[in-house]
Amino acid sequence: MSYIKSQFHHPKLAKNKLGLTYREYEGSMSTLCAGCGHDAVGAAIVQACYELSLPAHRIAKSSGIGCSSKAPTYFLNKSHGFNTVHGRMPSVATGASMANKNLKYIGMSGDGDTVSIGPGQFAHVVRRRLDMTYIVANNGVYGLTKGQTAATVERGSTTKKGAEVLWSDIDLPTMALQLGATFVARSFSGDKDQMVPLLKAAICHEGFAFIDIISPFVTFNNHATSTRSYDYVREHVLEGSVADFVPISDQITTEYSEGESKDICLHDGAIIRLHKGKDGFDPSDRMGAINALHAHKEKGEILTGLLYCDPEFHDMHGILNTTDTSLNSLNEKHFARGSMF
Repeated sequence: MSYIKSQFHHPKLAKNKLGLTYREYEGSMSTLCAGCGHDAVGAAIVQACYELSLPAHRIAKSSGIGCSSKAPTYFLNKSHGFNTVHGRMPSVATGASMANKNLKYIGMSGDGDTVSIGPGQFAHVVRRRLDMTYIVANNGVYGLTKGQTAATVERGSTTKKGAEVLWSDIDLPTMALQLGATFVARSFSGDKDQMVPLLKAAICHEGFAFIDIISPFVTFNNHATSTRSYDYVREHVLEGSVADFVPISDQITTEYSEGESKDICLHDGAIIRLHKGKDGFDPSDRMGAINALHAHKEKGEILTGLLYCDPEFHDMHGILNTTDTSLNSLNEKHFARGSMF
């Protein structure tokens, strides 16, 4: 059996503004379980970067340890990449960004990597508002060590072997909102139409953009009594806001037949167009987003979509007034009096 991905592609594949096809943003062949939601997350990242016409060499991807942290191998194989130690991806991404803020930083993590081993690192990268897109592929188990329950799983859920979860869960979007993230969203790996616009908006957002993606684990956590199974998520998912991402050069053509729509302009002129849910959910209200998450959680519902976006706040580089020149390009003249900024 071959594990080498074929380089063949149809000569008439569509190309983006850089003249690149979707296939040129892919990575190695996946060795994750067949049907794993993480592969769908990777495919959505590929689609988002392709549609944004991002040069692959201007993207830096990083990860920690776990099935989710293996996933960057399977997308953007022509980008910079660093697989860090368990839970330490935020500090490595911070160091890379401080050295060169002109790259797009995408971090891929999991519930164990972020919540169990790395919550201290996660808390500080959020509060410092590092300009990056931080993705958690949330499957509720520790897959590489054979399916122990993760800290993101709701109390009362049961494992594949029937053991009941006894402890309260940690809700990552709520944590990100409380710590000051300026872009917070939640999605489902089975909903590519929702994931791609959210990823495009997150990548273009100036500041810390966090996306929690429910990503069912088909081997250890897809049984009938799991709150992370495909069937459970599909039955309990609720869209708080429907988002479309509109690049600067494209005309806004999206329309909605009912409810209220709202446009949020990002720093580069791109627009996130939102359609509020019937309950009047407002993604520009941080406390409202926290309350909505808790209210729907009490009903057993999983609130997805863009939960919060603050387009006004500066990222870490804006706060620190760092130089636009990457550190490896600095020379003596940059250190002359008054010439750094």
